Amino acid sequence: MKYLKHCGAALFVALAPFLAPSVAAAHDATVLGAELRPDADGWFVAVTLRHEESGWDEYADGWRVEARDGTILGVRPLAHPHVNEQPFTRSTTGVRIGPQMKTIFIRARTSRDGWSRRRTEIPVPR
Repeated sequence: MKYLKHCGAALFVALAPFLAPSVAAAHDATVLGAELRPDADGWFVAVTLRHEESGWDEYADGWRVEARDGTILGVRPLAHPHVNEQPFTRSTTGVRIGPQMKTIFIRARTSRDGWSRRRTEIPVPR
């Protein structure tokens, strides 16, 4: 039994370099905040994200605005990594936020993991 415990530890140490990337890769971009204001075509929305980017292999490649029920109100694709620009803010216009909505939700996306399961609630200024 002692030998198996020792072999297990040695095996883990030997495999750790191969296991670590798959474990470390599964992380979402974090929504740090958002600015909302009415504009001529709907709403201007600027979102600040942070993500530990590795370059083209994995980067925050978008965010979207959702209603409480999950309806997508607007999407902002991000075309390239922001490795040396963290956190970073990008905006879009023309987001359709209904007059009855008191809050919206921002959901980030990464090139490797897709849309996050987490979303950040943002109050709509009126």
